[in-house]
Amino acid sequence: MTPEPVEPIAVPDPINAAAWVLDRNLAEGRGDRPAIHFEGKTWRYRDVQALVNQTGNLLRELGVGMETRAGLLMLDSPEYVAAFLGAVKIGAVPICLNTLLPPDAHAYMLNDARVRVVIAHAEVVDGLLTVRNDLRWLQHIVVVGATPPGCLAYGDLLARASTVLEPEPCSPDDWSFWAYTSGSTGPPKAVMHTHRTLVAGSWYFPRHVLHLTSDDVVLTIAKIFFTYGTGFNMYQPLAHGAATVLNPRRPTPEDTFRLIDRHRPTIFGGVPTMYAGMLQVPDAERRFDTGSLRMCWSGGETLPPPIYREWRKRFGLEILEMLGSSEMIHAYCTTRLGMDRPGSIGVPVPGYELRVVDDELRDVKDGTPGRLMIAGPTTFAGYWNRQDKTRETFWGPWTLSADTVRRDTEGVYWFVGRNDDMLRVGGAFVSPIEIEKVLSEHAAVLEAAVVGAPDEHGLIKPKAFLVLKPAYEKGGALEAELTALAKARLARYAYPRWYVYLDELPKTATGKIQRFKLRG
Repeated sequence: MTPEPVEPIAVPDPINAAAWVLDRNLAEGRGDRPAIHFEGKTWRYRDVQALVNQTGNLLRELGVGMETRAGLLMLDSPEYVAAFLGAVKIGAVPICLNTLLPPDAHAYMLNDARVRVVIAHAEVVDGLLTVRNDLRWLQHIVVVGATPPGCLAYGDLLARASTVLEPEPCSPDDWSFWAYTSGSTGPPKAVMHTHRTLVAGSWYFPRHVLHLTSDDVVLTIAKIFFTYGTGFNMYQPLAHGAATVLNPRRPTPEDTFRLIDRHRPTIFGGVPTMYAGMLQVPDAERRFDTGSLRMCWSGGETLPPPIYREWRKRFGLEILEMLGSSEMIHAYCTTRLGMDRPGSIGVPVPGYELRVVDDELRDVKDGTPGRLMIAGPTTFAGYWNRQDKTRETFWGPWTLSADTVRRDTEGVYWFVGRNDDMLRVGGAFVSPIEIEKVLSEHAAVLEAAVVGAPDEHGLIKPKAFLVLKPAYEKGGALEAELTALAKARLARYAYPRWYVYLDELPKTATGKIQRFKLRG
């Protein structure tokens, strides 16, 4: 396919990405335009700027400054936007924490990043308080809502914070935010992004693919703490004067249709699991008005073609699929309206180049699966304190991903799988090794192996293969205990959906589990 034209963005030096994303709207006369729709209230751009400035000032009052890391354990809300952009505006580095992870995972990230201040919503702070004594660098927990003893009240600090805040002039290569991503082995890694990549992430994909304007309203079910949601829910719509719809609750298919009906979004971003659930809502196309939508997107995991076809049949809308990563801040390969290639991940976003290579990093022929390499304007700065992993990932201007893809003779890319055994479940990465470790803690389990398996919709979920110790019986009671253990120790979406019992697991001569033999 013919490469699409690129309209590049010049990143000045100095730059402050928060000011570039948000403050330009007021300078260009959009202060009274809607920026955020949240819980029945519309926040104008001038309202959001005031809250961002106040939050930046209260962080400064607590000693947060240039390069200081600030943790965000928050629900999707105007306060989240204010904490993220307020930190960036003063030159600090927000750390986006997944609210679905257990407290020990948060403790690892907060210690690894040496976070001094955490802003948390009252609804999700309790787990953090159980590990507070383990947090070596933490000085303050600021709570939005009912404030537990020993924490600071966000509302009280906000009341005395000025609504005026000059942006800290930063180098384009200063850090803007960090996002933690899990690996197949070892602890989570902090992906470090800069002011340059945050500006570029606000430009290339939304400008060239979404064609965002100030008339758009964006609704995305991905939570802001995922990099998919950080872009779609926050910096991309705001950078183009559009409005975003934020939902603090865990989305359900029916509630998502209600949000579409109420807020009239023009762009909807989901994940395959949500689209599958929405297709199960009875008479949805008659009960809810989806006529405002001009574009639907899917990311995070492979979209099964039957879901694409059924959605198009019932709602008259294509679901455009994208591939992105935390390392590249957002999407770098997407389908396009009218392409109608269900199952593909499309073509490169203008401004990006892709290569498909073998194990020696030599380009392979079209039609041959290989490792995906990406070059583009949003390449991350590296992994914090993980020089070994950074060196393995960077090859000159190219970033070596953990994805296997193939390119057809027309230049369209197709996702084949992961190289590191990681699973994509509900749009999030899940490590089979971490699930296996937790299952093996149960007294009945001698060995465990976890692979991905398709459910009735073709979506990948964890499937556990177990070897039990003598005298333990398989069955529903044991599986209920194992599921409860997994839900308590892992992210809520990471528990096995099926259990299979074996006398022994398939292994290599050196004792390594051969998961590929369990996937058949």
